[in-house]
Formats: sequence, C-alpha cells, structure tokens
Amino acid sequence: MKRSSIEFGKILALSAIVWVSIGAGMEFYNVAWGTGKAIGQFSPRWFLLFISYSLLISTAISGIWLVLFRRDHLDSLVEKIIPLRNRFPALNWLIAFALLIFPFLFLQRTMWGIVFHGVYFRLFLWVFTTFLISFFLTRSNALIDWKPFLTTLILTASIFTIAISLQDVTSYPFSLGWSEGNRLWDYSTRFGRDRYGVGEDQDIYVLLDTGRLLVGGIPFLIPNVTIEVVRLWVGLTLILPYFLVGLAAYIVAEKNTRIWMLLILWVFLFLRQGPIHTPLVLAAALTIFAWRKPFWLAIPIVIYAGLFAQASRFTWLFAPGLWIGMLELAGASTPDGKPDRTHWVRAITLGLAGAFGGFLLPKIMPLIRLALSALSPAEAASAPQAAAPITTIDVTEQITETGLTPDFVEYAVTDQQLLWYRLLPNPTFGPGILLGLVIAVLPVLLFLFWLLASKKWKLNLWQNLAVWGPLLAFLAVGLVASTKIGGGGDLHNMDMFLIGLAFTVFIAWMNGGRDVVLKNEMPVWVRVVLVLALVIPAFVPLMELRSNEYGSEMKTILLLTDQTDAKPFDMLPNDEAVSTALTEIQEAVDEFEPNGEVLFMDQRQLLAFGDIHVSQFVTEYEKKVLMNEALSSNYEYYSNFYRDITNQRFSLIVTEILRTPLKDSAYEFGEENNAWVDWVSIPVLCYYQEIQTYKDVNVMLLVPKPVPDDCSQYIPPRK
Repeated sequence: MKRSSIEFGKILALSAIVWVSIGAGMEFYNVAWGTGKAIGQFSPRWFLLFISYSLLISTAISGIWLVLFRRDHLDSLVEKIIPLRNRFPALNWLIAFALLIFPFLFLQRTMWGIVFHGVYFRLFLWVFTTFLISFFLTRSNALIDWKPFLTTLILTASIFTIAISLQDVTSYPFSLGWSEGNRLWDYSTRFGRDRYGVGEDQDIYVLLDTGRLLVGGIPFLIPNVTIEVVRLWVGLTLILPYFLVGLAAYIVAEKNTRIWMLLILWVFLFLRQGPIHTPLVLAAALTIFAWRKPFWLAIPIVIYAGLFAQASRFTWLFAPGLWIGMLELAGASTPDGKPDRTHWVRAITLGLAGAFGGFLLPKIMPLIRLALSALSPAEAASAPQAAAPITTIDVTEQITETGLTPDFVEYAVTDQQLLWYRLLPNPTFGPGILLGLVIAVLPVLLFLFWLLASKKWKLNLWQNLAVWGPLLAFLAVGLVASTKIGGGGDLHNMDMFLIGLAFTVFIAWMNGGRDVVLKNEMPVWVRVVLVLALVIPAFVPLMELRSNEYGSEMKTILLLTDQTDAKPFDMLPNDEAVSTALTEIQEAVDEFEPNGEVLFMDQRQLLAFGDIHVSQFVTEYEKKVLMNEALSSNYEYYSNFYRDITNQRFSLIVTEILRTPLKDSAYEFGEENNAWVDWVSIPVLCYYQEIQTYKDVNVMLLVPKPVPDDCSQYIPPRK
C-alpha cells in the first residue's frame, strides 16, 4: 500500500511538472512569436531563444522522469556527479546564492519581469531554480535531500515576499496608490508637523491608529528625510516586525541557529498573507517574548502588549491576553505533556494581565492623568475649546480615553454597512474572504490535525479549549470585520486569527512537531502539505514581481506582449512629465493662494517632502477622512464640508481625478466608489471647475466656478 502511494505521488508530481512546463513553453512562444519575419513570425534571435528554452524544458522533464522512475539508468552518472559536487562546498554555496537571487533580479529588476508575466513561466522558473539550489545544498550521497529542499523553498519564497515588500521604494513624488501618498503624510504628522506651520495645540485629524502613526512616523525624526527613505522604512515595517515574532518565539523553542532562522522566515511568510498591521505584530512579538519568562518580567510586558494593541485598534484589546493564555496552557512542557498547577497559575495570571492592559487600564489612565494634572479650575475654564465636527476618529479615540463601552461596541459594529457577499468570491477580492482564508491556512491546519490524530502532538481537553476556543473567537471577529464596507480587499482583518494559528504552530513544534519534520517521519501527503504551506504564501508575491520604471521601453514591451494599450502596464511617468506637473501645480498654488486657502485633499505627501509649498496649510478634509465619513453617512461631519465648498472657501483644490459614474457590486470596491461619488465628487464638481488635469500623475486642479450652480439637489440628505 505504501509503495503504491509513493508511485502515485511520483506520477502526480511528474504530471504537475509536465503541465507547468508545457504552459511555460506556450507563454514563451507567445512572447517570441511576432518579433520578426525571418522564420515564420520569429526574429532570428528570438527563434534561437525559443528553441533553447524548449530544449531546456525537454531536458528538465526527461531528467525528472529518469530520477523518479528509472533511477538505475542514472546510477553511473550520479556516482560521478555527487562526489564532484561534494568536493567544492564553497563553490556550491556561491552557485546556490546566485540561483537564489536570479528570479528576483530577472523579474523585478529587468524589463523581462513585465514581459514574462504568465503564471506557468514564473512557476517553471521557481521550480527549476528550487531543484538546482536543493541539489547544490545537499551534502549527502543523494541528489536532493528533504531538509535542503525545504530550506530552499523557504529561502526562495522569502526572497519573493521581501522583494514585494520593498517594491514601492522609489523617489517618485506622487502617490503610488489610492491612499499611499496621503498615508505618508499621515506619518509625518507625528514628528514632522513643524513643516506645516501647525501649532502643537492645533488638532490634525488623521485616519490612522496610534500604533501605526508612531511606527510610521519614526523616519520623520530625521531632518529633511526624503520620500524614498520613508518608503524604504514603510517597506521594512512589512518585514522586520514579523521577524521579531519568530525571533521571540524560537529563542525559547529552538536552539539550532540555522533551523531557528528558517523558522523565523516561515513566520514571516505565513503572517504576510494578511498582511497584518505592524502594531498588532509588535504586540504579538511582546506577547510571545513573555512566554515562560519570570512573572516580574512577563506581567508588565503582557500588560503593555494589551495596552498597545488596544490603543491601536479596539478589536485587538483582548488578543494578547488570549494569546499568552494559549501559549502558557497549551504549550505546557511536562513529562506527560499535561499542564500542572504552575501552568494553570501562569496562564490565568498572565491572561488577566493582558485583559487588564487592554480593557481596564485605558479606563484608569484618564483618572490618573486627571489626578496628576496641575491645571487649576480657572485655567481649565479659560482653556480654548475648539469647535470641530464629530468624526469617526473622535469616536474611535473614545476607547483610549474612557475604555470599551457597550455604546461604543454597538457603534463600531453598526456605523458602516456590512457587505456579507465579500465573504464569497467577488470582484473586490477574487477568491473572497472565506476561500482566501482556506487557501492561506488549510495546509497548516491539515498538518496540525495530522499531528493530533497520529498522537505525535498530544493535548488534553483543557489544552484543546485553550487553543481552539480563542482561534474560533478570532475567526468570528475577523469575518465580521472583513465584511464592513471599505474592507474585504484582503485578509488583513483576519490578523488575530492568523497570529493565533502561528502561535499554535509554535506550540506544536515544541511538543513533537520538530522531530517529525526534521526526521521526515511523515507520509507523502503530509510532506506535500508542508510544501504547500511554503508555496501558497509566496505565490502572489511571485506573480506580482515586476518593475514599473521601464516606460521608456514601452514600444518593445507592447511588441513582445502583443498589446496595443500601455495603460494596463501601470508604468511610472517619465521625469519630464513629473517635473512639468510639479512645476505647474506650484505655479497654480502661487497664483490662487492670494485669493483664499488651498486645499490638498489628495497628494499631501508633496507638502510633507517639500515638493510643493503653501503659505497656509489646511488640515481638514483629507481624502481618507472624507471617504471614511462617507462610508458612515456622517452628515454632521459633511455639513461643514458642504458649507465650505458652497461658500467657495478654497481658491484651489488639489485632488485625485474626480469621476462621477456610479458602480455596483460587480466592480471592485463598487460600494466605496458610490459613496465617494455621492458625498464628494458630485458636490465638489458642482461648485468647482477643472482648470488642469494631469492624467499621468492622477492629479486634478479645481477652482471655484464664477457663477455657482444651484447644487442643493446634489447634497446627500440627512438620514
């Protein structure tokens, strides 16, 4: 039975490789065909390249077939190759390193990553380099060993994911996405507000949690920091915090440095599938660092983790307490694997410490601040009270000031529409939240369940409850959060669940999983599951690797891809277009600013990095805040906005290109588009008119209409 399953596995593996190879050959053919007329529609060079590529594919398939089914025919060759390989270990490492970075360099640092965008070509490139690297890393008398193969998969997958995290590191001054530029401005308001002439006592409404604002704002401590450096920092925050989680975990669980480093990379790969916002990742790192530490150290760490998580997002307030309880109880290390009195005491004490930091401490802190305040009643009465419209930011910050309340929970759940269809496949997120989550976590869950079923990892009733109870709670919260309008575009709202599942893997690794994986004591299907657990997180990054800085080669790219429209390639505009846009925007600011205030509704990073200068900075009506209040139908907030545009307060508005078509759920973020159109685009374009649009950089300049229309019919009614 075992032999037949192995043979079936070989047939399945060869079939998959043949399928991918043929698909890759067809994709290469489609690129090469149409390049000339020398041989059919091949140019001489591309004909030779296609023939060489076809021979490479044929040789690879033949070699794999021989290794799998006719190994005896290769014995004499293998007997010569393996000693030769093992004789030069330093050279092997050099070759392996070159092969490791080749796919990244080829796809992201050259024009060919734009041309060779097909799934099969990229998979073939990954498979081919993976087997070659595994061969050069193997030190035994085998062609490829299990551990070098797993090592190679982790390394290649990590390279792809790291490269994607740093893909937006560029000096391009305009926004790289819908909110990317304004998000950089958000970060500057923490430590760089002096560049806007805004007083310390003047509020700037920023749609960003405290933790992300703090982490993202660190680069602005550097005088005259550039946008490229800030984007590099933002990219690093998508890498380093995940490393800290793995570091904190395996510094307890694993003493072998090489394995320890590889496991850190796996944590990074698994959690980046969210992706998960940095503050929660840091809270997770603090939590797992407290695992098994003495009470005098663990308790304050867990309290702070709860406080930090809650200050960043109220739905996270109980996460550190539940995580540490899971780790301490289910991760008990005793001869029989069952928790004793000490483990119960630690789990309950630290769990309550986390709950105290996330739930009770935020309620106590205002009272402490009040008691310590030296402000006299007379001074308090004379202190300026700024009248500002209520925003969802104000309500969100209520949790930090007064703690969680039933009214706040009700508001948080009901203030915006829930789009339950986004749990299923939809245009906003192709697979849908449910299927996307299943794809992301199923291999890990299958491996964990196999460990439990085979008794290689043992949990009693209370330990099972400690693991699966919090995971189910995190799952429920994440699914609801993912359906809120404005969300559901990825798995980032499944953050607590993904981290909890990663912690479950830590527990399993320490209690039987390590020996099973390293000694390869698994059936074939479990090994396939482990491979999928590494391949799946890296699949999307592999598909997205490309450069957007080859606009000058667009003619060649269009020829090789058989396309006629350059727009889908989303190339950055050339330096001349960027320079012209910046110059003319500054000229418009200088021309219209004497007539009134200039509102940068979008592209505020131009002010943050000094590309554009204004005399008086308008803090209100930032793009993301407007969108968030539109999603909440917050007429209280918008009444001020409509008053200002009706009175034509702004002599110039700098915004993204405003469009008015309405869409439905058949379009990506259709409901969000409609909210923006109804609450922003239509009213603004009724009172203001376009004077210039820069399509290349997605900027529109608007000025007041000389004779405003009667726009009352376009103002959304109070509900």
